[in-house]
Amino acid sequence: MIVCHCQNISDRDILAAIDWMRAADDKTIITPGKIYRALGKAADCGGCMPVFLSVMRSNDNLSVPMQLRNLRGRVGATQEIDNERRQKSN
Repeated sequence: MIVCHCQNISDRDILAAIDWMRAADDKTIITPGKIYRALGKAADCGGCMPVFLSVMRSNDNLSVPMQLRNLRGRVGATQEIDNERRQKSN
């Protein structure tokens, strides 16, 4: 099925790119932009993004590698991060 008509990308292209990226680097975070680049293409209108993301999520290799999960919790939250760097108002 063609997912992106602007760039002629099929669901099989997306799934193959995810499998290729995961095989090449098991610690990579896979994003739509990385998939486009792996296919030698660039996003155009963005109308395909809901279907594109749905196809991505259907691939078991998409998950975040175990060693990269919950990194934010391990680093420890600081007051600055908790307040999202907002200044106190007077």
